[in-house]
Amino acid sequence: MPNTLGFTFSEVMAGPFALGATDPVAGEAAGRAAGTTLTMHGTIRIEDLDNFMSNAQHPGSISGRIDFAPLGLNMPSTSGVFKLFSPTGDPRMKYMVYELGFNAGGKSYYMAGHKDVKQASVIDLWQATTTLYTLLHAGTDSSGPVAGAGIISLSLRDLFAMIPTMKPLNASSPQQAAEAEAKFGKFFFGELWDTYIAKKGM
Repeated sequence: MPNTLGFTFSEVMAGPFALGATDPVAGEAAGRAAGTTLTMHGTIRIEDLDNFMSNAQHPGSISGRIDFAPLGLNMPSTSGVFKLFSPTGDPRMKYMVYELGFNAGGKSYYMAGHKDVKQASVIDLWQATTTLYTLLHAGTDSSGPVAGAGIISLSLRDLFAMIPTMKPLNASSPQQAAEAEAKFGKFFFGELWDTYIAKKGM
């Protein structure tokens, strides 16, 4: 069987973060005051673009590493969850989900974050697609107690750095590579158009 057409890209997000906080906004303020920053280096892989687009959760895989000085630097992920424009209980809201498990100091932690993509003014689009409201759980999944919180984001510099990492997977020709890029681009920008333009005023 031939390999399915997929897509991959890498993304770096960073921002103020604090242990002991249980709310991202409060954690951002505490992290800013303490000078503590959490950085997520993630590589997303979508192995089957057709399945990705037809599945309502739009799932992919993510792996990477975490830098957070109070716990350690360059901590590799042990698990990961990625979803793009995943439905929520609110029909006006979708999530971009980024989750990474990792170990630090002999303990397991789980970073669970989401970007809020919701019906709003188009001027809110940049913030929505670059801001990750993040909780750090003790344990191996998001059911564990919250150990920290903050808000991490994609800077303009990191956005430009991300662009060269956006590549098709399993393309056997330049035509297939272009097809993968077109499929992903049509899906991504189509979702944004549907949320911020087509549904404006609903």
